[in-house]
Amino acid sequence: MQNQAQYVLRTVEERGIRFVQLWFTDVLGRPKAFHVTPAELEDALDQGLTFDGSSIDGFSRVEEADVLARPDLTTFQLLPWYGDGEGVARVFCDIVSLDGTPFDGCPRQQLRKVLSGALEQGFTFFVAPEIEFFYFGALDGGAPRPLDTGSYFDLVADDVSSQLRRRSVLTLEEMGIGVEHAQHEDAPSQHEIDLRYTDALTMADTVMTVRHVVKELARQVGVFASFMPKPLVGVQGSGMHTHVSLWRNGENAFIGDGPHGLSPVATSFIAGLLHHAPEITAITNQWVNSYKRLVPGGEAPVGVEWARSNQSALVRVPPVKPARIESTRLEYRAPDPAANPYLAFAVILAAGLRGVNGDYELPAEAERIAHLPQSLAEAVDLMEHSDLLAETLGAHQVEWFLRNKRAEWDAYRARVTPFELERYLPLL
Repeated sequence: MQNQAQYVLRTVEERGIRFVQLWFTDVLGRPKAFHVTPAELEDALDQGLTFDGSSIDGFSRVEEADVLARPDLTTFQLLPWYGDGEGVARVFCDIVSLDGTPFDGCPRQQLRKVLSGALEQGFTFFVAPEIEFFYFGALDGGAPRPLDTGSYFDLVADDVSSQLRRRSVLTLEEMGIGVEHAQHEDAPSQHEIDLRYTDALTMADTVMTVRHVVKELARQVGVFASFMPKPLVGVQGSGMHTHVSLWRNGENAFIGDGPHGLSPVATSFIAGLLHHAPEITAITNQWVNSYKRLVPGGEAPVGVEWARSNQSALVRVPPVKPARIESTRLEYRAPDPAANPYLAFAVILAAGLRGVNGDYELPAEAERIAHLPQSLAEAVDLMEHSDLLAETLGAHQVEWFLRNKRAEWDAYRARVTPFELERYLPLL
């Protein structure tokens, strides 16, 4: 760690870095940051920064306010969109209590805990999300205005949307983030960036970085990028289909000689995901708007089932090329890009491991065993009674999350929507 700190300090000096941003994430997945100058950096790297946790959603109560942001020096990275003379870097932080123990309100720490439990069983958890989002003209209080009329995989003229998507990918690559590919998605002005698989903690940091990069580069040219799950009526919403695999002793533990080339670990993992899917949906789809995407008629899942080729199934087993058998994986299709990636990956892993450790039996392919929640209210009610989520997230985060999401649902129920005015005002 000392060598890493010396590398960071040397890089800051040699590259003329003026500010270092210390990033962390609240329970809802919203990015937070300190900004420190080089003069204060060494102390921040060594001691961390103390702050009032009661001012951050889901962190501390007033009577237990102070917490410490401790930089994870392995995440130090220059931010390449800043010009000459205004160099800025960032580093992710873990939030700890003043005595140095992991803080219960830190989503990054909760994911670390679940990953450590998997590692005790010999498993490393790898993920590769497909992140969908929209580009809109600058928001002026009216309806969102798409910037293009393209559809799935369209090779359109080199318009603003295409330029932004390309610049975002190149910026991510410059930051050392692997991108498998990017394309126009099905809806107007909807785009997708698919990330190269890596361990879940690194990927959660990466998802936070991708959202920031896409939004920042759009802002610089007067465009608004949105990861809202369902911003437009009549077209599909944005998902974050997440490919997952467990590895053990350097080998993919999902590869086997069972049906579809899957191991018993893989089939039990699928069964765990299916069994616990309704109760983890409040985490993977945490906003009122998330449930406008999870409706019949689109590619988003509504039922709890698995399949090989059905694009609307909750869990899909993607085909694998004979020469790429090590890429055997599962695809969990419920999450949306506005989820907190740390908590989403944590509950996906926890649900799958419940299946592995409990030898859950895999239902028949395409057999619908349940339905996903149809509203945030239903999802939160299922979460409240989930021992899996209580164990995975801890009482602190579950209590705060339930309280926050019920307040969101109550605020939504109290609003009169344009749909109601258009449909009922002339009629009633």
